[in-house]
Amino acid sequence: MHHAALSIDPRLTVAEVDPRLFGSFVEHMGRCVYTGIHEPGHPTAGAEGFRDDVAELVRELGVPILRYPGGNFVSGYTWEDGIGPRDQRPRRLDLAWRSIETNQVGVDEFLRWTRAVGSEPMLAVNLGTRGVDAARALLEYCNHPSGTAWSDLRRANGSAEPYGVRVWCLGNEMDGPWQIGHKTATEYGRLAAETAKAMRRVDPTVELAACGSSNRRMPTFGAWEATVLAETYDQVDYISLHSYYEQHGGDRDSFLASAVDLDRFIEEVVATCDHVRAVGGHRKRIDLAVDEWNVWYQSRFPGEENLDWAEAPRLIEDTYSVADAVVVGNLLISLLRHADRVKIGCLAQLVNVIAPIRTEPGGPAWRQTIFYPFALTSRHGRGTVLRTAVRAPAYETAAYGRVPLLDTATVLDEPSGAVTVFAVNRDQREEVMLDVDLRACPALVGAGHVAVADPDAGAVNTAETPDRVVPHRRDDVKVTDGHAAVALPPLSWNMLTFRPSPR
Repeated sequence: MHHAALSIDPRLTVAEVDPRLFGSFVEHMGRCVYTGIHEPGHPTAGAEGFRDDVAELVRELGVPILRYPGGNFVSGYTWEDGIGPRDQRPRRLDLAWRSIETNQVGVDEFLRWTRAVGSEPMLAVNLGTRGVDAARALLEYCNHPSGTAWSDLRRANGSAEPYGVRVWCLGNEMDGPWQIGHKTATEYGRLAAETAKAMRRVDPTVELAACGSSNRRMPTFGAWEATVLAETYDQVDYISLHSYYEQHGGDRDSFLASAVDLDRFIEEVVATCDHVRAVGGHRKRIDLAVDEWNVWYQSRFPGEENLDWAEAPRLIEDTYSVADAVVVGNLLISLLRHADRVKIGCLAQLVNVIAPIRTEPGGPAWRQTIFYPFALTSRHGRGTVLRTAVRAPAYETAAYGRVPLLDTATVLDEPSGAVTVFAVNRDQREEVMLDVDLRACPALVGAGHVAVADPDAGAVNTAETPDRVVPHRRDDVKVTDGHAAVALPPLSWNMLTFRPSPR
């Protein structure tokens, strides 16, 4: 058994968590939309064809913001195809994923559904094949009250009140050669700046996110952010970053330390943002939108050029294991740790496509293993992140060198005084006995310990066994003389709760 120690002091704060940190992502890709969230004729389908069983799981997952409609899809998307009478909407070739897009779900349907599941939208505009005019028109359609061609068309299509969409992405992954309309940093920066200016003239209250690097390994990483921000700094509020992780071969030790890479990515982008701020003499601060992140086994994907044209194909429907759930929980810890600069996060994606929720057409919907650390962190990770002192043994990884066996984030709910500790044990064989020092919080007593762990790190949930992996409540946490001793199982994600003693 390993031994580690964690000290908590409520006076040492990082930042308040923006609830939008726990967002997700819906793209017209594979079965995320069609037979995912939307399936007319399904036994649970409502009047507009959306599955109520999926909607209930989305509410349980707890996603305050949903990015839409892409993703690579948006760079070839004509948003006007998805409005008006459904029987008059065109079928189009989606060049991003070699799919047939029916346009049966468009902006109106998605925005109404988003509201119904308790989320707000984060809409992306097409800066690949389109640009300023299409973006300002979409914003006018969504947000202008009435009296113009686009706002009156929205009213004619059934939405008398404006949608009030606040958060917008200025394109998607424009640094990627795979992207339709791929641009250099200067080309994209100029287009994004002009698009942002036009959108702010339509609605000055919007929040805008410029495209950052598609991943930390891009050859233009760093230089891309600096160039784009030099063009857009005064016009945008966020810069995006995307990051996916997978286990390569048998190297699970490195995979379990994936959050080390996300930490470095975030901190490098923050440094670049602050460099541009200093050089340009800007007053405001640019924050980060990690608006695509997850575990994704990209090595299993044959590439879009090898796909056959199909309508709603089964595409990258990864089935997640216990080990994957631990990594997802650890990536959430990384996002919390950087809550001072990361304000928006989007788990990619929501249903079927590398997703926490899976469905079968005409059949059930179920929770994947990664559903649980996300839902529990979203529910209990709201509040103020504390800067904690951690001492833990380290282990050697091929990808990241020596990393701690234990990784944690601590959140204080100030109204109630409750403290929640999220902790990952990366050791695959041994428990970690964690000593939690609460002497700076003398009113707290132990409340509970929930863990996602299993003797079989490869265990998964399926349609036939949807509850094979679920969180387990372990022994209640007890506080004695200001300390709590908690055993964290091997290869596990854990949530420890401490609440004020009832008087």
